[in-house]
Amino acid sequence: MSNSSSNKLGIKFEEPKKPNSFLKIFLLHFKGNGIALVALFVLISIIFISFAAPLFAPYDPAKSDIMQRLKPPTLSPSSKGGFPHILGTDQQGRDVLSRLIYGGRVSMGVAFTVVLIAGIIGIAIGIISGYYGGWVDLFLMRLVDISSSFPGLLIALTFVMVLGPSQRNLTFALLFVGWMIHARMARSQVLTIRETVMVEACRTIGCSKPRIFIVHIFPNILSPLITTYVLEMAHMIGAEANMSFLGYGIQPPASSWGLMIGDGRQYITVAWWLVVFPGITIAISVLCLSLIGNWVKDEFDPMKLDRKH
Repeated sequence: MSNSSSNKLGIKFEEPKKPNSFLKIFLLHFKGNGIALVALFVLISIIFISFAAPLFAPYDPAKSDIMQRLKPPTLSPSSKGGFPHILGTDQQGRDVLSRLIYGGRVSMGVAFTVVLIAGIIGIAIGIISGYYGGWVDLFLMRLVDISSSFPGLLIALTFVMVLGPSQRNLTFALLFVGWMIHARMARSQVLTIRETVMVEACRTIGCSKPRIFIVHIFPNILSPLITTYVLEMAHMIGAEANMSFLGYGIQPPASSWGLMIGDGRQYITVAWWLVVFPGITIAISVLCLSLIGNWVKDEFDPMKLDRKH
């Protein structure tokens, strides 16, 4: 089938070719921003390896071997002839690489769960507040202001201290202090779109409120909301690490990146790898999420999409 066409004068011209595969369409979005593509690949790799931990971890992360304690990173086989401890062992002889892989499952899982639920709650509140305005907006935003006035980490620490440190309680604590930013972002975006000529025209011709929101408002606020989701993932990974580092997050024998740093801080002068490798992993994950968040913001900005079309 030909891509060429002609006008009334008989002049032929070629129609622009469209990408004919999902991969080409996907890569087209990253044109001019290879760093974001690399960040996405690295992040997907970290997530996949973490959640498929039994396939990649060479050792049981909870199994200790005192004879192997505080062994430095090496490529040589272990004393028992097994897989080398390429990232060393900790103070109980546990393999650092295995704990790092299993710890990613916990850290990523907590962050994703918190951001998903907090985002749904916060976005719903923000949309209702911004769209209906009046006393509804006043009441909901005062609720957000009151919740935001308390130090987030302090409230989370108090929450976990009262209920006891565990992964479930840590998730609830971070959820309790993490929904406000989503509400503020959703409200600000709805307020901006609500007053545009497009929405006013829809009201004039009699479009219903659900149709106005679903067809005309929500698609235009989706990009900043996704950006907030991604950036909050980075924030929650750091928050989980802080809580576990202080001893009020994930508890042994489970493993998380923050807990590994907390356990290894007293050995940092003799076993630097106990702190450095989890710290590097957290830094890489947060950096990748930040780069992807900025890419989403730039690539799917409604104004930019309008100029493309």
